[in-house]
Amino acid sequence: MKIANRKVVEFIRDKWVIPMNNNSQFATENNIDEKTVRRIREDVNYQISLITIMRICEAKNIKLSKFFEMVGL
Repeated sequence: MKIANRKVVEFIRDKWVIPMNNNSQFATENNIDEKTVRRIREDVNYQISLITIMRICEAKNIKLSKFFEMVGL
């Protein structure tokens, strides 16, 4: 489970958070706390919640099944 969680966090970080380079903007656009964005970016032990994944997917207009396919899970 930890490996799957890490893949999800790293995918979100590398594909969307780092390229945007603005934690506050990413948080606002994806309806999540800025603290959550910082944890995605910096915390190697962060356990991302399903609600966070769902909010990001909703903001990106991606179905959960498509998201997990993109991640490789």
